[in-house]
Amino acid sequence: MSQRKRAVTASQSKTKRRSQVSLDEDDEDANFSQITSSQVQRAREHFTTDQLDRKVAEVVQFILIKDQKKIPIRRADIGKHVIKEYKAIYSEIINRVCRKFDQVFGLKLVEIDPKNHIYILINKLEPVNGEPVSMRPGNPKTGLLFVILSVIFMKGGVIKENLVWNTLKKLRVDPGEKHDEFGDVKKVVTDEFVRQKYLEYVKIPHTEPVEYEFRWGLRAEKEVSKLKLLEFVGELFDQDPQSWTQQFREASAAETSS
Repeated sequence: MSQRKRAVTASQSKTKRRSQVSLDEDDEDANFSQITSSQVQRAREHFTTDQLDRKVAEVVQFILIKDQKKIPIRRADIGKHVIKEYKAIYSEIINRVCRKFDQVFGLKLVEIDPKNHIYILINKLEPVNGEPVSMRPGNPKTGLLFVILSVIFMKGGVIKENLVWNTLKKLRVDPGEKHDEFGDVKKVVTDEFVRQKYLEYVKIPHTEPVEYEFRWGLRAEKEVSKLKLLEFVGELFDQDPQSWTQQFREASAAETSS
């Protein structure tokens, strides 16, 4: 077999495996919608309080481990790897898991995609000096993300990727070069931050050559305070945040509704 044929075969095998994984996940998720009220009642009678407590603890641990990389958690994965035979009382277990995160860890489990049942953990602890925990860059990558979110917000919520790269270059972070702190900057921004749902990286229709644009992702919308972000930008430019009328109105409205 020629090298080209082997490459094509390998590519087809990978695509087939990915498709199979996707089908398995869809099947796993479909099982939740097929549960009847009688199955729920039987499950409640079958499992003891101690068993339920252990299962809740297992789900909490599973989500905490998954969240270390800030990758969103799928209900299908929770069902497949942890819930298993407790699937009939998934809703009851996940409600207790939410309470556990709230009361013990000061975290909030949020379903950011109700259609596909995808969750993230956000930190709801009151921060030092009133500043949200998510707004205090604890590592260089968080600072990088913060800059990008600021630019997107100040420019109306959607910006072409060239504006992001040019902004970073002004900060001596060149996406075309390997950075000491971030490594492959472009990969961090367009892959890691996108997978973590902090950013959306979307192809612009009918562009040649192809162009992309950035928007805030679902996790950023849940975690990041636009009002605090605007205050940060105001300090940066030594300007009253209210002088950006449109952004201040949007940030205030978001704060009120959260």
